[in-house]
Amino acid sequence: MVSLKREREAEVDDDDNEDRVPIKIGRGRVVEDRRSRHCPYLDTINRSVLDFDFEKLCSISLSHINVYACLICGKYFQGRGLKSHAYTHSVQFTHHVFLNLHTLKFYCLPDNYEIIDSSLEDITYVLKPTFTKQHIAGLDKQGKLYRAYDGTTYLPGIVGLNNIKANDYANVVLQAFSNVPPLRNYFLEEENYRGIRRPPGDIMFLLVQRFGELMRKLWNPRNFKAHVSPHEMLQAVVLCSKKNFQITKQGDAVDFMTWFLNALHGALGGTKKKPSILTKAFQGSMRIFSKKLPHPDLPPEEKEALLVTEEYQEQMSESTFLFLTLDLPTAPLYKDEKEQLIIPQVPLFNILGKFNGNTEKEYKTYKENFLKRFQLTKLPPYLIFCIKRFTKNNFFVEKNPTIVNFPITGMRCKTYR
Repeated sequence: MVSLKREREAEVDDDDNEDRVPIKIGRGRVVEDRRSRHCPYLDTINRSVLDFDFEKLCSISLSHINVYACLICGKYFQGRGLKSHAYTHSVQFTHHVFLNLHTLKFYCLPDNYEIIDSSLEDITYVLKPTFTKQHIAGLDKQGKLYRAYDGTTYLPGIVGLNNIKANDYANVVLQAFSNVPPLRNYFLEEENYRGIRRPPGDIMFLLVQRFGELMRKLWNPRNFKAHVSPHEMLQAVVLCSKKNFQITKQGDAVDFMTWFLNALHGALGGTKKKPSILTKAFQGSMRIFSKKLPHPDLPPEEKEALLVTEEYQEQMSESTFLFLTLDLPTAPLYKDEKEQLIIPQVPLFNILGKFNGNTEKEYKTYKENFLKRFQLTKLPPYLIFCIKRFTKNNFFVEKNPTIVNFPITGMRCKTYR
């Protein structure tokens, strides 16, 4: 019993002392270990295998607590004590340099002393990029290409997102939002949202944290590679959406964007009356004119009588929007003289006519039919257009191949206000 008690006490002592580095105490002062600035194993670090885009999880115990990255093989291990997985790995494979993924401190194992060397600063910057206000202000003024550690050149902000399995529908939304200047500038500086208070047990703020981390990695000018994995971001999406959007299952980009905008707005403390950075950038307003239509099978006399009643008069309501859904004209059914299908083209301004306040369109519900027209009253600084290409019927999903021509510059929307 005494020996078991001593073993347990020893284990507790190892865990408690894990974050302490051996030091020498002089006369009233603390002297750091000489080996901290003269580690002989720094040349064994292999930067080409380092990848901090994945979840900070021990590869053996699957624990999130006190995780270290081996800078020689790139694997994650828990702890630094005598019986820890990191210690065992260092002895078994003679891998000596480790990085604490939470404190950003470097250690040499199994000797267990902290490594202090300025040449390791590039590794901590890749793990946790930081941006100053001056740097953020100059992002749009320079188009300088940077060279990653693997030799590839890239433009910060315009880097690829890995398609882990079937998450390309989410990648397009994340990449688009990463290039909206107000949104980008807000999330590049962690201080902007760090102080937001959330109720205890609220998991939605994880979405804000992971999106900020992804944004900083996308705009990092000192990356080791010219692509980023959105693994941690997507895991937060799966958790916060209660598995409605998954990494392994294809989803709809518009559905994901709708959920993501509203979830992020709420996680940032926004409400219908209280704005957030998202509503400031994307929210506009419109008037909706709606008129109920009589059932088409009714006799003409009954239709005329119903149209006079108040229920069938045109009604107006105000509504806000974060994006506009544009309808495409139906694709032609017949082939041209060369027996080839005609791919029609339409200017963007033609399909924007839906919101000029004059164009009417019939909308059918399960029981009733309505005639609606839309008039934009306030345009946001950044407009999101969703072109509706896919329609579902009883048998399959049909794609409309119509090409939409739109101007790259000089687009004016005053006529739609």
